[in-house]
Amino acid sequence: MASLIEQCQVAPPPGSAAELTLPLTYFDNLWLLFNHNRRILFYKFPISKPEFVQTIIPTLKDSLSLALKHYLPLAGNVVCPLLDCSSYPELRYVTGNSVSVTFSETNMDFDFLVGNHPRNLKDFYHFVPQLREPKDAPGVQLAPVLAIQVTLFPNHGISIGFTNHHVVGDGATIVRFIRAWALLTKFGGDEQFLANEFIPFYDRSVIKDPHGLGKSIWDEIKKYKASMCDTMTPPDKVRGTFIVSRDDILKFKNLILSRRPNLTHVTSFTVTCAYIWTCLIKSEASTGEEIDENGVEFFGCAADCRARLNPPIPQTYFGNCIVGYVARTRHTDLAGKEGFTIAVELIGETIQKRMKDEEWILNGSWFKEYGTVDQNRSLSITGSPKFDLYAADFGWGRLEKLEFVSINNNNGVTISLSKSKDSDGDLEIPVPDHVSSLR
Repeated sequence: MASLIEQCQVAPPPGSAAELTLPLTYFDNLWLLFNHNRRILFYKFPISKPEFVQTIIPTLKDSLSLALKHYLPLAGNVVCPLLDCSSYPELRYVTGNSVSVTFSETNMDFDFLVGNHPRNLKDFYHFVPQLREPKDAPGVQLAPVLAIQVTLFPNHGISIGFTNHHVVGDGATIVRFIRAWALLTKFGGDEQFLANEFIPFYDRSVIKDPHGLGKSIWDEIKKYKASMCDTMTPPDKVRGTFIVSRDDILKFKNLILSRRPNLTHVTSFTVTCAYIWTCLIKSEASTGEEIDENGVEFFGCAADCRARLNPPIPQTYFGNCIVGYVARTRHTDLAGKEGFTIAVELIGETIQKRMKDEEWILNGSWFKEYGTVDQNRSLSITGSPKFDLYAADFGWGRLEKLEFVSINNNNGVTISLSKSKDSDGDLEIPVPDHVSSLR
């Protein structure tokens, strides 16, 4: 569905730092086990193939090289020791490392792909790259952490697909890199347009580990014999995009407060997530599947810890700095008439309890909690309206559509949450078709 125009490697420009090594922290180690992240940015930008080849490709290469000067680890590798080795994993960039970039074209229907109607997830996998195979070195494997694919829809638009290993950084890190690259593209490589918010902070010493959590998690991770290979298996699933408007969110909040006036932490996030969770649970009744009414349902979301540690970590910290919050209750509680209210209360209380509990973060209780979750009965929320990829402006006009491709590859349901392109107060949520039918 996408034919190759050019395959190349893009490295930081000459004169960049010769080497950068970052040890993994306990926030990073967990992600050695999980799938790679894949996202696509679609831009409606009618351009011919000759123009694309002659102007867009050279410009993107040059600006990407400049962006990598500031984000060196993305051009490097995760260095993973062999399981019988006593050394510790790290991110490492050395001169000569680079990012694999694919330029392609397709005759697929751009307008169909960027719509909100149900679409098959397999269609999107033509526009995201696969990471290169890891290479063996003495005692370690060297695994690339980023690959990029730029696809031309002739006379309709351009997509940019990103595949990154989560171990290199969380959403805050990757979004800053994408927006930095976009700014450098738009302004012809002029680095003065990179504000401080797009310059990474690399000092890993700010992550305190008083309980030796990093080594404990690494020892646990080694038991799973995680593969560093990027296995790309498109799921045969359909997904639509659901827009929750600012007015809808206000109605949700007013409804909850009319029922529970003293309830705290009634936010746009909690009411939206509660709505999705209860819709998911209630939609199962239409599948005919036999459900244990007293079975436990799980809700999980990630929280950025940069501002929650003492002292706070700079917002531009490069790497992972997130933990997971888990709420749980019986299936029958969510499926009943008060399910929405119960879900809001549970999610809000969980966030309220954990957001100021630094010791819970430092002692690894969040990591242990993962082991108690039944993935087959879980809903996980990824992404955040704070990460505004719709502001990623390459000079081609506003982003038309953002798609998180890899969120439905696990046994449970994972849904991304992002700011809508049309309104700051609206939220955009790609959901499985049996849930989106409840609109």
